[in-house]
Amino acid sequence: MKKLAVLGLVVSSIALAQFTPRNPECIAPAGAGGGWDFTCRSVSQVMQDLKIVVQPIKTTNVTGAGGGVAYANVVTQRGDDANLIVAASPATTVRLAQGQFSRFTERDVRWLGAVAADFGLVAVKADAPWKTMQELVAAWKADPSKIAVGGGSAVGGQDHMKVLLLGRAAGIEPRSVKYVPFDGGGQALTSLLGNFIQVFAGDASELRAQVEAGTVRVLGIMSPRRLPAPFASVPTLRELGYNVEWVVWRGFYVPRNMPAPAFEFWSRALRQVERSPEWTRVREQNSLGQFFMAGAEFQVFIDRQVAQFRNLSRELGIIR
Repeated sequence: MKKLAVLGLVVSSIALAQFTPRNPECIAPAGAGGGWDFTCRSVSQVMQDLKIVVQPIKTTNVTGAGGGVAYANVVTQRGDDANLIVAASPATTVRLAQGQFSRFTERDVRWLGAVAADFGLVAVKADAPWKTMQELVAAWKADPSKIAVGGGSAVGGQDHMKVLLLGRAAGIEPRSVKYVPFDGGGQALTSLLGNFIQVFAGDASELRAQVEAGTVRVLGIMSPRRLPAPFASVPTLRELGYNVEWVVWRGFYVPRNMPAPAFEFWSRALRQVERSPEWTRVREQNSLGQFFMAGAEFQVFIDRQVAQFRNLSRELGIIR
């Protein structure tokens, strides 16, 4: 029996060592320019720089239903694909918590891991009349119908929940909040710059370039503490008296029946990325915090987050 066990370990090790992705792909479940797109492209580039993968990792943007179209495609069409990883974030677990991915649940895929933390924010165009969060909230409370807040998620999704949490903290009736959904942060930002919406509820990584270019003004950050430049002068919402935080982990899920050697390969790849100086530079250049979790620990985290978001969605009146 001992010989068989040892032989099994040897065979498993050989299979793991021999696995190499062929035509590797990362699905970003929204359009270009948003957080999922950034997650795919940045992690893929570091994997290539570190020579973890031989072939370039293709990024495929699969839009629709706040990530639901991509999720359904993975579950029903690519359930054992060894070469596929899919970008995910709390936007994914929010929709799962609300039952928005049709009949599918968080257990229909396998959760790979997370490599960084992003943070929610509230931004306006640089020439907007509001210079501070207090000024925006005053105008918002005076006439909610005149303040259109856009985000890169569907109604009830992550960015919408940020808006509702801020509105609740500011004393604004949730039903009066005018939220405009977009299929990704890139579209929402374009609408802000085009004056189609007045406020953008996005994430720090999505807006860093625009902040540095001076095209937008960030009024508040939903982080536990202030972020480094270019957000160093931006107060947290807690500093301003609004008890709202929104931490956005950046990570991945994979097909539920992905072969074990492939899952181990991608898990090790994420760990190599997270520990590398190359990834540290990416985090610093995009105002991301450290956050790493993988394997069984990440699965437990996902289960708990889905349950928490289900309760929060009921509190905010999004689901019954």
